[in-house]
Amino acid sequence: MQSYRVATLSVTWKFGATCHYREATLEIDNCHLSYLRDALKAQVLMMKFKTPQKGRIRRELEKRAPKLVETGKKTLILHGTKTSQVLNDVMTEIYHLKRENSVKYTRKNDNIRPFESGGETSLEFFSLKTDCSLFVYGSHSKKRPNNLVIGRTYDHHIYDLVEVGVEQFKSMKSFKYDKNLAPKIGSKPFFTFIGEGFESVEELKHLKEVLLDLFHGEVVTNLNLAGLDRVYVCAAVSPNRVFFTHCALRLKKSGTVVPRIELVEVGPSMDLVTRRHRLPEDSLRKESMKTSLEKAKKKEKNVVKDAIQGKLGKIYIPDQKVGSVALPHKAKGVKRERREAKLKHGTTELPEEKKQKLDLDSE
Repeated sequence: MQSYRVATLSVTWKFGATCHYREATLEIDNCHLSYLRDALKAQVLMMKFKTPQKGRIRRELEKRAPKLVETGKKTLILHGTKTSQVLNDVMTEIYHLKRENSVKYTRKNDNIRPFESGGETSLEFFSLKTDCSLFVYGSHSKKRPNNLVIGRTYDHHIYDLVEVGVEQFKSMKSFKYDKNLAPKIGSKPFFTFIGEGFESVEELKHLKEVLLDLFHGEVVTNLNLAGLDRVYVCAAVSPNRVFFTHCALRLKKSGTVVPRIELVEVGPSMDLVTRRHRLPEDSLRKESMKTSLEKAKKKEKNVVKDAIQGKLGKIYIPDQKVGSVALPHKAKGVKRERREAKLKHGTTELPEEKKQKLDLDSE
């Protein structure tokens, strides 16, 4: 083991970006300095950020940028080295339930192992490439048959993981029902969690969070109750087993204003057996929960909002002093002589000639 203490790299290596590594201490294990220089140069080039010149690229980057109110999370669906027919059907059903916000890869991935160190590199790369913050990874082995890993990412790095086994799976095709009751794509669902295990068992509490994040869709402020046409039912059968099914809502007459609701099972339906799970670290959880403070809106003066009339405002006008302002023009109906006499003598008497003229006219 040889240690080289480099005081100033810019003296030895003449390339532009070495000033970033000035006064750095490096430990080298029988490595030639030329290789180290090339490695540092490549790292500096990766650190450079280029401003996009094309509008299409700029708009795409703006879509992926962090927002105060995030849009619906996208889900990445991946296959492992080996998958069974049951797993293929399960991932296809999940893709149909989240068709608007999901990306499905059908090629097998040999180097993805979410719970192992170094096995999540390819998974994080696909998450960054597709801009997906949720993923569903399916694999099948003798030790863990029909294995399904559901996870979330933060800043395109693994945040938490839940591993479940799929048993007693029934697809949508196996259920017979009126096709008019089929839920519409993109509609908001109800969620029902039955059992005390979702409040007391750590694995089921974690599974509940992940399932809610996977199927709840976009965050909305207003909701039309007439558009609610589906419900996800999750029942804790035992401390490590959850019955999961998807039902449609049928509204029937009840004799009152509130209709009577019936559940029609439309699938898919399966038993989820919890196996392994990994919670995020406290520091990472705290960092992911941070939100930027919204700026307080500036108070609008003299503005009142009314429920009926809408937005009303008050306008203050200073006194115009109309009585003291001289009129620019006199009345046009008064003749010139009358105006002059009024201005000179302060009387309304007319000249004699005009009086005689008026008398003659009157005769």
